[in-house]
Amino acid sequence: MKQNIKSLALSLLIGGALILGTGEFANAQKNRNRERQQENTQKEKDEQKQRREERQTQQEQRQQDRRAQQQQQQNQQKQRDEQARLAQEQRQRQQQQQQIQNQNRRQVQEQQQEIQNQQRRRDQEQKQQQQQQIQNQNRRQVQEQQREIQNQQRRREQEQQQQVWQQQRQQENRERQQKDQQSVWQQQRQQQNRERQQSDQKQVWQRQQEQLARQQKIYEQRRLEQYNQQWRQQQQLERQRQRQLEQQRRQYQLRYQQRYYERLRQDQLRLQRWQAYNNLRYNYRYNRNNNYYYTSQYGAQMLRQAAQSGYEEGFYAGQADRDDGWGYGYNGHFGYQDATYGYDGYYVDLDDYRYYFREGFRRGYEDGYYNRYRYGNYNNGRYNLLGNILSTILSFTLDN
Repeated sequence: MKQNIKSLALSLLIGGALILGTGEFANAQKNRNRERQQENTQKEKDEQKQRREERQTQQEQRQQDRRAQQQQQQNQQKQRDEQARLAQEQRQRQQQQQQIQNQNRRQVQEQQQEIQNQQRRRDQEQKQQQQQQIQNQNRRQVQEQQREIQNQQRRREQEQQQQVWQQQRQQENRERQQKDQQSVWQQQRQQQNRERQQSDQKQVWQRQQEQLARQQKIYEQRRLEQYNQQWRQQQQLERQRQRQLEQQRRQYQLRYQQRYYERLRQDQLRLQRWQAYNNLRYNYRYNRNNNYYYTSQYGAQMLRQAAQSGYEEGFYAGQADRDDGWGYGYNGHFGYQDATYGYDGYYVDLDDYRYYFREGFRRGYEDGYYNRYRYGNYNNGRYNLLGNILSTILSFTLDN
């Protein structure tokens, strides 16, 4: 029983193995078939693709052949066109050469014709010149004969005129001698009259000079008295101004005022040794406030110096106010109110001197206060007015 069971189990196992083996074989056979089919399909596709490529290659080859044939036809057409063009150019060159040859022949003919015409004209001109020369010779001979006749007539007239002129000169010489004698007598009488007039004028001039000298001494004495009076007033004013500046603590302005007062004191010492020039000519004319005045050369020099001194003192005064930090104002300064520095008491009035001193002071103060050189400059240690500014302040006209 057991053996039958084992045999049956073994049979079952063998049968199952056979069944499994047969199934796997069948599956493998199916896979091989599918692979062969795929390979066949791929081969067909490859063959179709190859046939398509061959057909495409054949078409491209045919197209290239057609293009090559068309290019060859075009080249042949171009060669024919080029040959035709060259033939046309050859014909044109031949025509141009023919035209040039024709032109050259015409030019040669024209030149020959022109040479012949010129030769004929030269022959005609030579004939005309010969005829003209003959006419000119005849004309010159006639003219020379006429000139000779005229010259003979002119010489006779000149001889007659010279005789008349000689007679006239003789008459004029006689009249001139008489006039010279009369002129000598008149000059002698005029000389005597001039000497008497000069003598009289000299006496009058001497009297006028003596009178002017007396008047000048009177004016100088008055000017000195006026200046001394002004000096005494300024001494009092200087002390008052000094106290005021000390109270205001304006050190720079106080130092400037002391310097200015010291220069006034030196002016007083200088005036004690001063000698004025007499016998001056008052022929320098100037205008002040629409009025004309006359002065001498020394007076003109003093008025110019007044403006220059005023500018320099004004510059120092303005500089001192600026250093003190004080407000702008020139008319309250001691130098501007005094305006006598440099005055010598002669040649010009004190009022005139002070007027031009203040004109320079005002401009110098402005330059010094604002630290600029609008009206003047600094040269050789001095502050001086510019020449054109001085001319606007004061100008002279010399009357001879």
